[in-house]
Amino acid sequence: MSTQRRDELPLADYDHLPVTALRDRIRSLTSEQLEQLLTYEREHADRLPVVMAMRTRLEELEQGATPTSGQHDIRPEQPGGTRHGSAVSGGVTSGSVTSPPHGVPAQSGQPKGDRYP
Repeated sequence: MSTQRRDELPLADYDHLPVTALRDRIRSLTSEQLEQLLTYEREHADRLPVVMAMRTRLEELEQGATPTSGQHDIRPEQPGGTRHGSAVSGGVTSGSVTSPPHGVPAQSGQPKGDRYP
């Protein structure tokens, strides 16, 4: 049984954050807060990319790194931006597209000659 409640975690909406947002947000946590999240993650989803990111950050903190402000602008309800934009420009129009014919409605079905004795 879990010893931690979701509302006691150092990151709001932790369970709903995508991995990319978590990687940025854990940079603002202390070792103790990160350990708390790591314990919660292992007891619940135990997602390998998340566990690895947290372990890596803990190692960085042990080697002298300090918590930073992190990037908190990625929200679960916002899709990630693209680096290069759309490949299609607004001025492109397609020509006349028609689907291939699939038979003639007035044509009645005819049995195959070799199916009947």
